[in-house]
Amino acid sequence: MPTLQGTGEIKHHFLSGGIRTAFIRVLITGIAVFLAVMIVPGLGVDSLGAGIAAVLVLTILNLLVRPLLFVLTLPLIVVSLGLFLIVVNALLLELTAWLVTGFSVVGFWPAVGGAVVISLVTMILNLWTSDDRRTEHRPLPQRPPRIINPDE
Repeated sequence: MPTLQGTGEIKHHFLSGGIRTAFIRVLITGIAVFLAVMIVPGLGVDSLGAGIAAVLVLTILNLLVRPLLFVLTLPLIVVSLGLFLIVVNALLLELTAWLVTGFSVVGFWPAVGGAVVISLVTMILNLWTSDDRRTEHRPLPQRPPRIINPDE
């Protein structure tokens, strides 16, 4: 029977690379949404399935719609020194509640409170789970300049 030799490290694991990053992103968003539902009055989830659906929908909206809203509201974001991003996040939370049955946002101010909680929790967890390894930066070799002399 042939023996398997390895380096002790799995290089091509299922949760490596982009899939691992996406999974961590969804997990962090899930933790943030469930904390916001528990902390902010006016946010509600009827069941665990509705909560998971809300997390997945909010993650997809953050991936696809948020960059477009960011570009469209860029003047307001600049004028408000970035505070308008909370309104953009609140609108995405309202849109998630509209799309997912069983996830509810009672009004605008609970959406703003939920957006603030979700943003803070996501920021803290992203800092905690980020990869702090620095990549080595090697400068590209410089080639000598080519002197063009039109007089010759």
